[in-house]
Amino acid sequence: MLNVIRIFLTLITLIGTASSQEDPQLGSARVVFQTNYGDIEFGFYPSVAPQTVDHIFKLVRLGCYNTNHFFRVDKGFVAQVADVVGGRSAPMNEVQRVEAEKTVVGEFSDVKHVRGILSMGRYSDPNSAASSFSILLGDAPHLDGQYAVFGKVTKGDETLRKLEGLPTRKEGIFVMPTERITIHSSYYYDTEMEICEKERSVLKRRLTASVIEIERQVIRSSIALKLIP
Repeated sequence: MLNVIRIFLTLITLIGTASSQEDPQLGSARVVFQTNYGDIEFGFYPSVAPQTVDHIFKLVRLGCYNTNHFFRVDKGFVAQVADVVGGRSAPMNEVQRVEAEKTVVGEFSDVKHVRGILSMGRYSDPNSAASSFSILLGDAPHLDGQYAVFGKVTKGDETLRKLEGLPTRKEGIFVMPTERITIHSSYYYDTEMEICEKERSVLKRRLTASVIEIERQVIRSSIALKLIP
């Protein structure tokens, strides 16, 4: 009986581990890319690829992706963001350039490459990822374990579908849009802070309503006392 319980507990642990790998928990940070075809919002997997997440989020905070573009749109496969060093239309300042030229180690994991996943681009060197990354437009199991997954799209699938419908041309192995898909600007926010602000707003309204109700009761009591002979 004891052995059966141990086996059962082991299976639960294994199932839990597999589940967390297949669907890792998103952090609270959200990034929004504002493109000429609509917004794309995504979150990060800090427990899966912490160094990659820190690097990409820093590039976002420095504004490195502003005026950059999607150089590749392969329907059902990937929409790939260009490397910011050569992909921006605006010049970079020194702080941006220093961060953009850094590379991160290949943080490969068991997370599957399915639609909406964010995956780092790289050269043959597994530790050559810099600032280019792909948004998966379909399932790509041949990429699993070969490229670093670091987040997923949380809003904007309608924008991705617009991108998939654009005319393209073939250049070698790449399928590229015939017109520039520009990331005009980007911004970020924290969902936990947003929830706190909403809760604070609700609490403030409730407190205000309570004060008003107390004042009404006081007025009613005063009127009642005056009416007593």
